[in-house]
Amino acid sequence: MKRRQVNAKLNFWGQTVIFHKQPIVIAWWSAALPGLGHMLLDLHLKGFILFLFEIIINYHANLNLAMVDTFIGEFDKAKLDLNAQWALIYIPFYFFSIWDSYHSAININEQEALVQKSAVHVPMLTIHTFGINYLDKKMPWVGAAWSAVFPGAGQFYLRRIIPALVLFIWSVIIYVNCHELDSLQLLINGHSIDSMKVLDPEWLLFLPSIIFGSAYDAYSKAIEINQLFEKEQRTYLKNEWESDANFLFQREGPHEWRQ
Repeated sequence: MKRRQVNAKLNFWGQTVIFHKQPIVIAWWSAALPGLGHMLLDLHLKGFILFLFEIIINYHANLNLAMVDTFIGEFDKAKLDLNAQWALIYIPFYFFSIWDSYHSAININEQEALVQKSAVHVPMLTIHTFGINYLDKKMPWVGAAWSAVFPGAGQFYLRRIIPALVLFIWSVIIYVNCHELDSLQLLINGHSIDSMKVLDPEWLLFLPSIIFGSAYDAYSKAIEINQLFEKEQRTYLKNEWESDANFLFQREGPHEWRQ
């Protein structure tokens, strides 16, 4: 009989696993940067679309620039910088992203409750023209560290190609447009004032969210992959060694064994 629910999937693109998520945590990451919460739920396409529109609408609304003006007390300048038309579009988009990620987490948790006690049926190894993927244990802190150094690197460490590629592309776009590396080079050369002037605050404010969000994603996904590995091992051992017929030593009586 075909199984109604599948709790995990492994292919050359990566691993997709149904695990319980804290909806409030997912909503918080969506508040930090729309799209991140959905990526944590492995809703990659929806997360990519929301992430794309977050950048487009935020940039045209000059929202980050207005936030910087507000932080330094230049409220009149913040009003002039803010594009009201784009800002009004951003408000429902922003709250929808948070609401949708929260309710998506609840719905996925309901599906997880149906499969949490089911045996894991996922291949340990897949071979495809585009690549090889296999289940093994990962070190969560290594994935988090690599994603903190460069968002997406930790996802590549976990062999999760789709989120790694998305994070790589957006990280390059943000790093180039905020001129963070130019600023660092000037700072190393002793031009501290110029290093501050060259920064573009409108793009710079995207960096903390994508760096910490990517690191958190890599850390949590590494834990989930490790748990999936252990569940698959338990399922395999139960199926292969549960019967006495598969033991090297078989029982003849209550206290007697023969080889």
